[in-house]
Amino acid sequence: MPELPEVETTRRGIAPYIEGQEVTEVLVRQPRLRVPVPDDLAERLVGARIGVLKRRAKYLQIPLQFAGALEGDANATLLWHLGMSGSLRIAQVGDLPKKHDHVDVVTASGYILRYHDPRRFGFVDWQAEDETQDKRLAHLGPEPLSDAFNGKWLYTLSRNKRVAVKPFLMDNQVVVGAGNIYAAEALFMAGIDPRRAAGRVSRARYDALALAVKEVLAAAITQGGTTLRDFVSGQGEPGYFAQRLNVYGRHGQPCLRCGTELRRITLGQRASVFCPGCQR
Repeated sequence: MPELPEVETTRRGIAPYIEGQEVTEVLVRQPRLRVPVPDDLAERLVGARIGVLKRRAKYLQIPLQFAGALEGDANATLLWHLGMSGSLRIAQVGDLPKKHDHVDVVTASGYILRYHDPRRFGFVDWQAEDETQDKRLAHLGPEPLSDAFNGKWLYTLSRNKRVAVKPFLMDNQVVVGAGNIYAAEALFMAGIDPRRAAGRVSRARYDALALAVKEVLAAAITQGGTTLRDFVSGQGEPGYFAQRLNVYGRHGQPCLRCGTELRRITLGQRASVFCPGCQR
């Protein structure tokens, strides 16, 4: 599943081609996604100008400005989620669609924002006018690379919680974007056993964990996102971060830091790999 770095990589990859462009045509080849494609998608999009792309958690936000609106005002926002296997990439007019290319947004420059999704678990939908009233966004925690996310935040939320620290960190109401891969890597970097109760982690160790989350996600974004079989970036190139993972997917292999054999356990119904020598 594309995680936050993959979505951010996608945003950065497609933005130069479609920001500021007028939509001239919308083609919906398969409307039956996880959330059905809105019936009025083409009617509302054609003639609109695309604003500066944003990202909230794993949602891509595409602001739209319609004719007659004041400069900079967004009249509506498209919310795009890649689901389990979706990708957004740039094509050009004349490029033939492939199987599972479900939606095309054609711009006046000739570039096409093309949505590909074999499993159809993603969606494109209109965001509520007030973001705080959109049920998909309203209860999300802070962005991990923002100043709002820090050790004090984690420490305060974790008091008296018996849940293990790894599923606690993966809770989107605690922080967005710390999915299974990146939570495992951050806990390794901070030297914290993923089984430890969240309420029994000290403030100093949460300071280290927050910094580790920021570092591992920033590195993943810089390097193009984790290489997942189903992920393709805006230019059609896979990411390369998976080649530098320390623990995820390496169970049974020696720890790169101390040589101890990495162990795999299950936490919150998710597989987790850690080093019993480095993580306490």
